[in-house]
Amino acid sequence: MVVQLINFVIFFAILNVVFLRPVSSAIRRRRQYINGLVSDYDEHQAEARSLREQAEAVRASARLKAEQRVGAARAQASNEAAELATRYSQRVQSVVGEAQQTAQREFDEAQGGESEAARRVANFMLDRVIPEASG
Repeated sequence: MVVQLINFVIFFAILNVVFLRPVSSAIRRRRQYINGLVSDYDEHQAEARSLREQAEAVRASARLKAEQRVGAARAQASNEAAELATRYSQRVQSVVGEAQQTAQREFDEAQGGESEAARRVANFMLDRVIPEASG
């Protein structure tokens, strides 16, 4: 029995040196590697979340700036359209005024020359009807 006990102690010492220590060491290194990966994964997840939040903030800021620029451009276009409408309205009023003045002038000229034309037509008709009266 003593020999078996010594044999068991020797076997256990050899087993410890050849198998248990290397396996235990490998398990410990593997556990550290896995813990490191989990820690890195958590860090990268937090970093990804932070980057997503930053990207969303940049997008929101860009949207706001774009909306402001579009609003400013719309306001400017509206102002330019109103300015053009006013300018063309003034031109139309000017052309209408000139046309009215020209029409009034021509009407006045026609009325002024009307009595002379009427007298000529009357004389012409008289000459045709009564040839001796023209003499």
